[in-house]
Amino acid sequence: MSRDAASLRPALDQAQASVRSYHGEHQAHAHGYAQILFALQGRMELEVGGRPSFVDSACGMVIPAGTDHGYLAQPQTQVLVIDAPMAHGLDKLRRFAVPPPLRYPQSSLSAAAQMALVLQAPTLLQRRGLDLQCLQYQVQATLHENWPTARLAALMHLSVAQFHARFVELAGHTPQNWLRGLRLDAAVQQLKQGTALETTALRCGYASASALAYALRRERGVTSRQLREQR
Repeated sequence: MSRDAASLRPALDQAQASVRSYHGEHQAHAHGYAQILFALQGRMELEVGGRPSFVDSACGMVIPAGTDHGYLAQPQTQVLVIDAPMAHGLDKLRRFAVPPPLRYPQSSLSAAAQMALVLQAPTLLQRRGLDLQCLQYQVQATLHENWPTARLAALMHLSVAQFHARFVELAGHTPQNWLRGLRLDAAVQQLKQGTALETTALRCGYASASALAYALRRERGVTSRQLREQR
């Protein structure tokens, strides 16, 4: 539902892009200009025109001028926002696939150039979100356990195929590559604190001390001794 023109925030003459930090809840409001939103870090829950939605690093949203929208965001959520005057392609609510060049915006890319990429981006149907922060928290709490992709998918209430595709969209790598990184990060931290290699391996989900030692050499180029010497 749209607000009366008198209650809208002023219109714009040209597109303006900025990276904004969001935290907490903001009640529904509207602007006299269109907005293009997608997350650079985290995820933002939206209510647009009375319907729930979200933006993250793979899915963005075009919000036409005059459309009520509110949001809820976790701390440290960063969103790229393009405020733009009304134009063809910005007059309808639309979810879009965030173009890869915009996921890491460069200062040399103007707001108009960013908007042009968005207008060319494919439209996405509404779909279930993926809360990577929640997933990471739950996995890190039980790293010693087995975490096949099917278990990760079930945690997010998705099929394995849906979860895998959605995860790759958001993270840029597969769930198991991400899991290996979590295990290694935790192992490195524990070894630096002086924990024995065998104990660290068991805590972080490795079958043996030798399996962890091999992973450290292959993925990080270090040995457990070198890490313990960094204490």
